[in-house]
Amino acid sequence: MLELGVKFLISYFIGSLMGAMIVGRIRGGVDIRTMGSGNAGGTNALRTQGVLFALGVVIIDVAKGVIGAGVVPGIDLPFVATDPELSRTWLTMSCAAAAVIGHVWPIYHGFRGGKGAATFVGTLTILGPPSIILVLVVWSVVVALTGYVGLASMSAATSLPIWLGIMRLPEDQPFFIYSIVMAGLIIFCHRANIQRMRHGNENRDTRMMLFGRKRANSSDE
Repeated sequence: MLELGVKFLISYFIGSLMGAMIVGRIRGGVDIRTMGSGNAGGTNALRTQGVLFALGVVIIDVAKGVIGAGVVPGIDLPFVATDPELSRTWLTMSCAAAAVIGHVWPIYHGFRGGKGAATFVGTLTILGPPSIILVLVVWSVVVALTGYVGLASMSAATSLPIWLGIMRLPEDQPFFIYSIVMAGLIIFCHRANIQRMRHGNENRDTRMMLFGRKRANSSDE
């Protein structure tokens, strides 16, 4: 259990390194948590700071998931013995989850972080690379049809456990359970988006919509 606890914390601390805050400091102290939606994620970075800033944020946030899931579980710690009774699969899932949790509630930034989607995708590059295709396709389709990035993130995260439950059980039970937990976390983190959608005042990115321009043109006539 000591190995699990220590590596979980290491992944959490890595996850707490916010891409938005790192890029913001490089750019002269920009804190996007005081701008736009107040979220320290790629979408708010894009809306408030532009493409290059947002790209840097996403690269860092995805990398945290890759490191948490792909590097931390296998490192040899000089002060912690390898636990022979600890499942390597569950250790990997736990470290992956810790990276996402760190992104959402970063200890270095007053526990005010992002919504976990980019770091979650980073973990998928280790846990199940083919699943990234499904997640990205669902995300792209929902954004293209609705313009709601938050809805797209929730839909993409939810699609994964559904697909795994149909196609991969019982072989991938740990990954299935991980995907359910992460989908629940991402939905929880988007609860404000859900409220805004219910009240009809959620931000809609018409630039990303398949029929956005056509609708805009028709409204001008």
